[in-house]
Amino acid sequence: MKNRWITYPYIVWMILFIVVPIILVLSYSITLESEQGLSFTLENYKRFFDPLYINVLIHSINLALISTTICLILGYPMAMIIARAPIAYRNMLVLFFVIPMWMNFLLRTYAWMSLLERSGLINRLLTSINLPSLNLMYTNGAVILGMVYNFLPFMVLPIYSVLIKIDKNLIEAAQDLGANDLKVFLKVTLPLSLPGVFSGVIMVFMPAITTFVIPRLLGGGQFTLIGNLIEQQFLSSGDWNFGSAISMFMLVVILFSSGLMGRYDKDREGMGLW
Repeated sequence: MKNRWITYPYIVWMILFIVVPIILVLSYSITLESEQGLSFTLENYKRFFDPLYINVLIHSINLALISTTICLILGYPMAMIIARAPIAYRNMLVLFFVIPMWMNFLLRTYAWMSLLERSGLINRLLTSINLPSLNLMYTNGAVILGMVYNFLPFMVLPIYSVLIKIDKNLIEAAQDLGANDLKVFLKVTLPLSLPGVFSGVIMVFMPAITTFVIPRLLGGGQFTLIGNLIEQQFLSSGDWNFGSAISMFMLVVILFSSGLMGRYDKDREGMGLW
């Protein structure tokens, strides 16, 4: 209790940069400026349920789910390989995933543009072996590829952090009881690693559904995702009220998803499955 004052700077930081911005966004979302002045309304939220914007939301969720699934399929084996590697190589493998995150997010996306564009490295390689060039840019596939590349470390690292803490005695006990490698994975490793899987899914799905840089650069503005829609309202249309309403709606969706995952974790832990 004597050192309680140490937490005060952190509390002030949270209030200034988390609580206050959320309150401001909420206030914009439930107000509307008119000739009569500022009025409270839910019209901004009602407007979002127009079929045009709902289709944008559905498309964003689809791409985010596909990207999250691919990250999980690729990330889980990678996390297992790193966790089972000798200690001398383990830190080096983790560093390989961390180093790209040190680069600017925008630069990483521009790098993929230089690879996927019509005169990019991939098409030049194809034409050099007398194969036709491919239309790789400005497609859903390019956007998904950009999401997977940028968000894959957020899937690998949480799973790895859980796998590395699994008691090796449990695996040895299962093997001593006659379980083969597949049964050990399905009955021991996978259930114990689910907290890391859930954390990774949340950490990938949340930025994937709200990103706007990747769809704008790799998608070329051919389609609009929910992140682009929010960006347009604040920067292009100047409709901060509607943009704030969309942001609050997405915040509720993300909090609901996180709460659902957390509740599922607690239920399974209470049942003694972990």
